[in-house]
Amino acid sequence: MAGSGGVTSQISCRVQALWNDKPRAQLQIKSFRASSSQTCSTVFASSLIISKLDVPTHHVKGSVLNNKYVSPRGDGVIVNAVLLIIIKLLNAFKMRCEHLLKEQPAVAHCKGFFFCGQEPFVADEYIERLAWRTPGGGSRGGEAFDPKRLLEEFVNHIQELQVMDERIQRKVEKLEQQCQKEAKEFAKKVQELQKSNQVAFQHFQELDEHISYVATKVCHLGDQLEGVNTPRQRAVEAQKLMKYFNEFLDGELKSDVFTNSEKIKEAADIIQKLHLIAQELPFDRFSEVKSKIASKYHDLECQLIQEFTSAQRRGEISRMREVAAVLLHFKGYSHCVDVYIKQCQEGAFLRNDVFEDAAILCQRVNKQVGEIFSNPETVLAKLIQNIFEVKLQSYVKDQLEEHRKSDAEQYLKNLYDLYTRTTNLSSKLMEFNLGTDKQTFLSKLIKAIFISYLENYIEVEIGYLKSRSAMILQRYYDSKNHQKRSIGTGGIQIHKRTEAKLSIQDLKERLRQRTNLPLGPSIDTHGETFLSQDVVVNLLQETKQAFERCHRLSDPSDLPKNAFRIFSMLVEFLCTEHIDYALETGLAGIPSSDSKNANLYFLDVVHQANTIFHLFDKQFNDHLMPLISSSPKLSECLQKKKDIIEQMEVKLDIGIDRTLNCMIGQMKHILAAEQKKTDFKPEDENNVLIQYTNACVKVCGYVRKQVEKIRNSMDGKNVDTVLMELGVRFHRLIYEHLQQYSYSCMGGMLAICDVAEYRKCAKDFKIALVLQLFDTLHALCNLLVVAPDNLKQVCSGEQLANLDKNILHSFVQLRVDYRSARLARHFS
Repeated sequence: MAGSGGVTSQISCRVQALWNDKPRAQLQIKSFRASSSQTCSTVFASSLIISKLDVPTHHVKGSVLNNKYVSPRGDGVIVNAVLLIIIKLLNAFKMRCEHLLKEQPAVAHCKGFFFCGQEPFVADEYIERLAWRTPGGGSRGGEAFDPKRLLEEFVNHIQELQVMDERIQRKVEKLEQQCQKEAKEFAKKVQELQKSNQVAFQHFQELDEHISYVATKVCHLGDQLEGVNTPRQRAVEAQKLMKYFNEFLDGELKSDVFTNSEKIKEAADIIQKLHLIAQELPFDRFSEVKSKIASKYHDLECQLIQEFTSAQRRGEISRMREVAAVLLHFKGYSHCVDVYIKQCQEGAFLRNDVFEDAAILCQRVNKQVGEIFSNPETVLAKLIQNIFEVKLQSYVKDQLEEHRKSDAEQYLKNLYDLYTRTTNLSSKLMEFNLGTDKQTFLSKLIKAIFISYLENYIEVEIGYLKSRSAMILQRYYDSKNHQKRSIGTGGIQIHKRTEAKLSIQDLKERLRQRTNLPLGPSIDTHGETFLSQDVVVNLLQETKQAFERCHRLSDPSDLPKNAFRIFSMLVEFLCTEHIDYALETGLAGIPSSDSKNANLYFLDVVHQANTIFHLFDKQFNDHLMPLISSSPKLSECLQKKKDIIEQMEVKLDIGIDRTLNCMIGQMKHILAAEQKKTDFKPEDENNVLIQYTNACVKVCGYVRKQVEKIRNSMDGKNVDTVLMELGVRFHRLIYEHLQQYSYSCMGGMLAICDVAEYRKCAKDFKIALVLQLFDTLHALCNLLVVAPDNLKQVCSGEQLANLDKNILHSFVQLRVDYRSARLARHFS
């Protein structure tokens, strides 16, 4: 036993080491030897238990199951064997729990079982809790750890699980048997219900066939009864009519239906039928009775209409509906409708806006007429027709005839306003039910009102536009105390100008520019451009209103033609009478190029003409194009606009060209007056201060003012085009001016300073070509001061290499030492 106790203590120590071992080294069984019979029997008994469980050993997770221990000595075989048995028991216990829970999930909810909570069962955790609850099986190890008790607890718990498994298995089998029994009973009930349903369906089919048979018999019997009853009713009706006819024949109406006013509906039905019968009787034998029936027919008709009128005044819709239904078969039914329409309009047109009153009236009647008449769309259409032909037509006539001959402007405004309001009213009435083709119906009503005014509308429009435009222009010229005169060609001629076909005025202008002869009159405009944006805005506003009226009042087939006529008026008065006249006057006011201190106002004309034409183009696109976009008149209008632009551009080009000539002429006068020959060949070269000359200062100041004026007068690419032309002419002027003088060494330096200032002025042009020209001119001026030995090298420099040698030679010839230094040899 002592040996056994030593083994037990060894097992406890080794198990504690196993429990606290951090690295968890893998357990390796190297040998199995028993040191005593008791120990061997214990091991043997444990092995038998494990073998009966028949569960393989696996490595599983958990603080108990995963602890493995390697004995450091050979005498620890017994300890290792016991540990192996415990591990196998733990694995077997885990596998058994998992197997049990997989086959019988209800076990987890059994009383007394550890995993009876709501969380899912985990075998590892369950074994850990079981080991922890067992005395001597704590997971922390130590002196209290008892592997034997842990082994016994596991074996006992496995047996409890087996017993519980058997008990639950019996319950499951019992429940399965009960379920199978109930399934058989349910299937039997379903079969019985199916049989009952089939029997009920057969009874239903029999009942349906019987009902169909009875219904057929009833319908046949009804047809037979109707065939017998209809002739009988007709006979009774004929008998009654004969009775009433005899009363008319005797001359005395005794029946209550004719004497009682409350039975007027029945009397009306009888008299209407008698009236139809009387029309078939011969006149010679029944003239008297026919006249009596007709008289009674008329009296009843009047009574019904009177009753309808009274009911309408009282607002009794139901009574009106009854009377209208009776009158429907009388000839006076249309008179009843007329009375209704007349009374509807009483008090409806009390305000000044007859169109709004008409819309409100139709809206109110539309809600009411369906409750009274059987054909409401006809009654409503008749009401609308009456409103248009009576109320609206008289109103339109009063409004238009007052101004038709005396005030064309007010007449056109009223016509446009009335027609617009009438069409708007028609659009509102389109919402009502007026029959099948209400669009055509309303269009005819509108046409009937305005046809006499629309036939000659465009003539009135053109006449007014012509007189109004002429008055606007004349009022402007009167405000300037200016009398229009015939100048030049007398206005724009709408044709395409070509180089082969020049006007006499163009020839005069070219001769005048080249010869400076005073061909044609020269006018001093005193700075007046004779262009006014107020005038233009007024003309465009009048034309805009004319386009709007044309769009509304013209027939669709005549719209493009009428719009073109209005456009022609705009071209005549805005482009020809105003813009072209201002251009002609501006051209005539441009002085000749040799004039001194000339005031150049043509650039102001260019600026204002450009602004005006932008407005003209905007109206063309916004108001004319939509009216002619889908007609042949589009190409005609575009061509006319193109011709106008070309003609104006020709005159603007002529005026700008002449203005530039005047600018160059003014520069010539400055240079001629301010530049002295001694400037570039001073008598005392030692006392000369290197600076630009007075002539250069004045020319540059003048040029800068003109450049600024050109930028303010034009826009877009036109600015660059005109500035480039001015810059080229300015360069040519300076180039020719410099070649008029001889240059000493100091004079050449002064010339270089002048050209440098001119080049600085040329930078304001912001044109690359102009700046390049003055750069080259500056390089040429260097030839005036360069040493004779370096002359050839300078001439072959980057800026002068591409120039003609004659140009270089001509500049070198301006040097005072040209002969003495024999500079000609460099160009031979």
